[in-house]
Amino acid sequence: MPVTTELSARALLLDMDGTLVNSDAVVERCWRRWAARQGLDGDAAMRVVHGRQGHLSMAILLPDRPMEQNIEENRLMLAEETADTDGVVPVPGAPAFLASLAGLPHALVTSADEGLARVRMGAAALPLPPVLVTAESVGASKPDPEGFLKGAAALGFAPADCLAFEDSEAGIAAALAAGMQVVGIGPRAAAHAPTVQVDSLERVEVTAGADGTLTVRVG
Repeated sequence: MPVTTELSARALLLDMDGTLVNSDAVVERCWRRWAARQGLDGDAAMRVVHGRQGHLSMAILLPDRPMEQNIEENRLMLAEETADTDGVVPVPGAPAFLASLAGLPHALVTSADEGLARVRMGAAALPLPPVLVTAESVGASKPDPEGFLKGAAALGFAPADCLAFEDSEAGIAAALAAGMQVVGIGPRAAAHAPTVQVDSLERVEVTAGADGTLTVRVG
């Protein structure tokens, strides 16, 4: 029988791509085209791009290129990704999971800019959390913890009282560096040492106690 893990928190911080929204088809299309234009191996590029802001992925893949060029190309990449919603769907269990959080303290913490976040959540027919921490909100991208720290502050809780949901190496590292426990969602998360990993949000249940404590059962 599956083992159930029970975690406690006061607030939840949620990544978007790969955690709530399956946008892999768009990411693959856009980033493989970009990699081909640079003469890079597409598979190698895909191992880097998840979870980070695009200009930092570009900097890792092309370390000798000026950052100004990466920032400009990322602007174009964001426009391309925002215009392409073909295949953007909720991850299994995301609609019911977000519905269960209505009225509870939770925030979106994503490396996407606000426009892309709104488009992808809309394409997946998912409600936006009450607090958004997007690329414009931070000076440093995941794996830096700034986004998660800002999400906790916006909700009014200490980082240690927040539980993060993530799928990528960069995102899991960012949440752990912020001092939070992390629920890893999906197979991509398993290799990156989250506090607990689960194949699907269908296996996550959140209940609120009378004192506001959130009990998260994973398993």
